[in-house]
Amino acid sequence: MTDRTDPQRSEGTAEGERALYIISVAAELVGVHPQTLRIYERKGLLRPYRTAGNTRRYSERDIARLQMIQRLTQEGVNLAGVKMIVEMENELDRLRQGMRAMRSEIEQAERRLHEELERVSRSGGGALVRASDVNRFRRTLGARARGGVVQPVTRQPIALGPTTAPTRDRRESGRAANGIRAAKRM
Repeated sequence: MTDRTDPQRSEGTAEGERALYIISVAAELVGVHPQTLRIYERKGLLRPYRTAGNTRRYSERDIARLQMIQRLTQEGVNLAGVKMIVEMENELDRLRQGMRAMRSEIEQAERRLHEELERVSRSGGGALVRASDVNRFRRTLGARARGGVVQPVTRQPIALGPTTAPTRDRRESGRAANGIRAAKRM
């Protein structure tokens, strides 16, 4: 959670984040008693900004949240249910912010990629080849090596962990086990 007593945050930076309303004005805008807002805060449904003098200040986003809380309680949702919904909305907001940050990173990476591709193509120092062309080239080379017949390329499985080559002890225990199996067959 953010520190709501941070002087820069108490002024708010984004649209809807600027803490403008004192508790009596916020309560009047929502149509509840100021004590109700204090209860909501104690229950963890809302965290208004605090000034240096510890006065509550509500933003447009807080007012919208209060209106949603009022609507839910009027529809029969208890405060525990409202708290769960508020927590889910907070998580959704956090995930949306993360997605925006990832989109920004992807856009920056794409720009860097395009710049690098342009740099390489301008320098004339090499050729860029699509991966599908590389695979087609490998198949063609493989076909020539097999006498001109194009056959599907078989791929070997890739080991995902350390290989376990049989040690001398394992080979001996394997032979002993084979001897026991042979004895059982007789």
